[in-house]
Amino acid sequence: MSFTSVVKNEISKLEILELEKISELSAIVQNEIKECHYMKITTENSNVARRVFSMLKTLFDVVPRITVRKGYNYTKNYLYILEFHQDVKKILESLGIYKESIREFPCEFIVADDDLKRAYLRGLFLIKGSINDPKTSRYHLEFLVNHESYANFISQLLNAYSLNSKVIKRDNKYMVYMKEAEKIGDFLRVIGASKAVFYYEDIRIYRDHKNMTNRLNNCEQANVDRVIATAYDQIQDIELLKKNDLIGLLEEKEKIVIEYRLKYKEASLQELSEIISLETGQSITKSGLHHRFQKIKTLANKIRLNKL
Repeated sequence: MSFTSVVKNEISKLEILELEKISELSAIVQNEIKECHYMKITTENSNVARRVFSMLKTLFDVVPRITVRKGYNYTKNYLYILEFHQDVKKILESLGIYKESIREFPCEFIVADDDLKRAYLRGLFLIKGSINDPKTSRYHLEFLVNHESYANFISQLLNAYSLNSKVIKRDNKYMVYMKEAEKIGDFLRVIGASKAVFYYEDIRIYRDHKNMTNRLNNCEQANVDRVIATAYDQIQDIELLKKNDLIGLLEEKEKIVIEYRLKYKEASLQELSEIISLETGQSITKSGLHHRFQKIKTLANKIRLNKL
């Protein structure tokens, strides 16, 4: 079962007030209605179908005809189709969707307060929402709707909760989406999907911790690689000086550095400075060690440029 289905199953069983049912049903019908004399609502989720059936019966004393058939998409899921002709225009008016013609987005009373906004967004998710499982893929939540004006209305509704949603055109439809993990978790709280929130946040925290650990490991490995590359370059410079019998041109302190670098070939500059200070009794810093190696490199580069 997909994470989208898990969330829809959970919020389909929430007990809500009658006014909230109107707002929730308004979002569902808004995205399914095509004409004001006939209503057809289609969903792949049986719990959503039951909830819509129950709300229509409770609120408007309408009993839709239900048809179940095999879908035509790749997953071949069953489709649950609710249809009726009774009092459609009157129901649409009650849901804030119809006034002389079908509105592109609902009347203000449908989302008049915080509870009604949450109910409307819950209904929208039930009929048009999709969310990736945070355990198996990237963070992504979307609603695919038909009209740009409606997409912008939804985005504004979401952003009233600081969810940072965005709208893009996809083929002949419009997608309202969110990609920030924290914001998606906040949306699940808004629509009352408490169990889904716990699951989502557990996975998000685990993934964030794992990513941080990976970044630290990568950073540590990169540091090790730099240390090895630096030591290799220093040894190449030293070998070039030895091959050309030019070690004698260096001062005694550079000769000591050469001796210890050849003895401890994989040590970092910090480690090498501590070893030299401990074994010779002459304190030398990492910076001082770097300065001596620069003198060695300068001499080696002169050989490479045929200046010696």
